[in-house]
Amino acid sequence: MKTNITSKFLILLVGFLVLSSCDDFLEEDLRDQITPDAFFTNDKEAELAVNGVYRLLQDNNVYRQRGLDNYYTSGADIQAANRDVNSSIHNYLIQEGTADGNGTWIQLYKVVNNTTEFISNIEGNESLTQEARDSRLGELLFLRALAYYHLTNLWGDVPFYTEQLPVLERSVLGRTPKAEIRSAMKEDLARAFDLLPSAYSGNDLGRASKWAAATLKAKYHLFDEEWALAKAECDVVIDGGAHRLLDNYADVFDQSDPSNQYNDEHIYVVDFEADYDGLFTTRTDDYNPRIRDEPAGRNNDTIVDGVSGTKVDIFQGLLRDQAEDMTGYGWSVPLPEFALQENWQEGDLRYDATIVTEYLGWKLAFPYFRKNWNLDQENSLRGNHPENYIVFRLADVYLMAAEAENELNGPGGAYFYVNKVRERAFEPDQPWTGMSKEDFREAIYDERKFELSAEGHRRMDLIRWGILLETVQTVQHRPWNNPGANIKPYHVLLPVPQNQLELNPNLLESDPTNNGYR
Repeated sequence: MKTNITSKFLILLVGFLVLSSCDDFLEEDLRDQITPDAFFTNDKEAELAVNGVYRLLQDNNVYRQRGLDNYYTSGADIQAANRDVNSSIHNYLIQEGTADGNGTWIQLYKVVNNTTEFISNIEGNESLTQEARDSRLGELLFLRALAYYHLTNLWGDVPFYTEQLPVLERSVLGRTPKAEIRSAMKEDLARAFDLLPSAYSGNDLGRASKWAAATLKAKYHLFDEEWALAKAECDVVIDGGAHRLLDNYADVFDQSDPSNQYNDEHIYVVDFEADYDGLFTTRTDDYNPRIRDEPAGRNNDTIVDGVSGTKVDIFQGLLRDQAEDMTGYGWSVPLPEFALQENWQEGDLRYDATIVTEYLGWKLAFPYFRKNWNLDQENSLRGNHPENYIVFRLADVYLMAAEAENELNGPGGAYFYVNKVRERAFEPDQPWTGMSKEDFREAIYDERKFELSAEGHRRMDLIRWGILLETVQTVQHRPWNNPGANIKPYHVLLPVPQNQLELNPNLLESDPTNNGYR
């Protein structure tokens, strides 16, 4: 969603968001501030308020840089940094006050606070048209459910509320059981599905549709092993016809044209724009190489093929000849085992679209995720990338449906779903058949790994399957990482952040061990 907002409206909205999210305003003189009653007077103001919530997702602690990726991709079996950084998280050295996700906790609760406040001011508001009330309520219900999805994934039981509460009351809430939270969010998402439109166009691309709500609801059901309900939601999305699997896997991730970044497989994305004057860093930088690391053997020779100059100078010159450069951080590169083509099924076309080990005829020092990098120096500059974060796409829904159907009835009806995904992955086609229920279950572990790598799903998949520890302890890591030596069973959750415990000791009432970290 392209959220270019005029300066006047942006100032008003930012002031309103601060009013809705922070505790400090209790001590301020509010006579000159915007109040909810004064703001939601027409459809445009309701739209601006919802736009502000979408913008909260673009924070570094959520989808912009490493926020959620810290805990959804690190410490698993697909990727890690190309040097000794982020080790507290990847190597499971997490403790209260150390890599405990405090920034992510705060930002997700900003989403909860604002969506809850805005819902109360939009619902039944006769100053808005019915269409505006429905669509904005649907979006807010989805966004709040997305925030609680991440909160319960990362911390399990967390403070929960869906009605406006005074700041002082919110500040002393204890933790609500995860099952209760998720049950309420499933109900909200069912309501959001009925309220939301099927599709958007133009500047509205990127808003949550009814298919995004159904996909998130399917995720909730899948994580709770409610197989029949998960399968039903997946079928709703698949049969809805608004989305399709692209014929070419690489095209799913091609965002090289900033004016054409959406495709039919994307169900929900966080839409970034390169309009922030370089003030922010986007996720793309983590996947882009650092030229100081490349190419392989860069410090060995000063003459290459009769051309004078260091290898890096010559290599960088070739890049710049086509308006490219390697200006990223190299923070997220494939682990050695995942980067080896021999560890992929023979004939898997996704390998070349996913992994790059050579470029412009030069061997690279590290493998990289081709699907997530962008070396373009005209449209995608360091710190100002426009690439969207793909949160949900249709292939994931097909694989969720396959998994749920297998758990319900065995592989007979599940082959259809997984083989739809595999049709484009192999030439000639290599469909699954003749498996037992157990064989199919274990094969899905790998199919999701190769189809959805580096997309923010893997670690949570390993956790819900109950195989995180054994997987981390057996995969090969680079010398500066050794998560297998440190990981413990309690690492499937984060500790409630130390800063939050200091502010609200009630967070320990239901669990004095703080998810096992005490």
